[in-house]
Amino acid sequence: MYRDKTKIIQIGDRVIGGGNPILIQSMTNTKTEDVRATAQQIRKLTAAGCEIIRCAVPTMEAARALKEIKKEISIPLVADIHFDYKLALAAIENGADKIRINPGNIGNAERVKAVVDAAKERKIPIRVGVNSGSLEKNLVEKYHGVTAEGLVESALEKAGMIEDMGYDQLVISIKSSDVMMCARAHELIAKKTVYPLHVGITEAGTLLSGNIKSAIGLGLILSQGIGDTIRVSLTGDPQEEIKSAKLILRTLGLRTGGIEVVSCPTCGRTQIDLISLANQVENMVADIPLSLKVAVMGCVVNGPGEAKEADLGIAGGIGEGLLIKKGQVIRKVPEDQLLSALREELLNWSE
Repeated sequence: MYRDKTKIIQIGDRVIGGGNPILIQSMTNTKTEDVRATAQQIRKLTAAGCEIIRCAVPTMEAARALKEIKKEISIPLVADIHFDYKLALAAIENGADKIRINPGNIGNAERVKAVVDAAKERKIPIRVGVNSGSLEKNLVEKYHGVTAEGLVESALEKAGMIEDMGYDQLVISIKSSDVMMCARAHELIAKKTVYPLHVGITEAGTLLSGNIKSAIGLGLILSQGIGDTIRVSLTGDPQEEIKSAKLILRTLGLRTGGIEVVSCPTCGRTQIDLISLANQVENMVADIPLSLKVAVMGCVVNGPGEAKEADLGIAGGIGEGLLIKKGQVIRKVPEDQLLSALREELLNWSE
């Protein structure tokens, strides 16, 4: 697999690359200048499973805020910089564990070198980001449009520029809202670089469309052994990004742990509010540190049989439901007590 051969990069107290576990990232949507709100959101994301967090740094006040934010969080912080190289320098000075830049939009080579030198002095990595929406005009003309090949050439040119300045602590990201283009670009670049790759589908969209596009795109890329850290980009609460990222990794067999909830589609036999119950179960198990499969079934006809593959399950009936363990019915429970009975069984779990 490509990820086994990528360079190991240290980000704060975490590492990516070299076959290390794929880490989940997200980005705050608070004003970075608001230390309290930003730190609070990062702590919530950390509890949900975020392992690296990125903050926008659009102002000098935001850059200075990083120092105070860092005191209140426990995961590495990446500063996201555009256009002004002085903000990158200030972010490094104020303790960013990594910076994200596009060398093409922060000015001339002298300014890029100033940032590279500061990162080198502090021994923090640089994420070189390339986005299909801002591909250089000459590459658009060369490839007759925005293409996977153009994205790869742009990313490798920028990484090469930093290498020529004497620094190789790099992470590369090439993102596009075009899922198939993004997948193709990662297939190409994985063969041409040893730097770890940050993978995501940019501007993926709302909770529904963003999840579908991200699942397909990340599935195509990660299943080929490509990618060292990921972000699911959604228009919504960043905690949803973490939930989706964890599920994508678990579905691909790239991460274990956590409770997997499976549920049947509703049909005419359903006698309980299955949709609400399944969602309640998914939220309820999020804080339980077990590696199990839990089934939520809508009827007692097929429920016990369909739940056999699960460790624990519930199947609804008329005003009541069955609690099922390892395929065996262990007791009947009134409908309004199903959720609490399931939680009690999980909290007291034994094989």
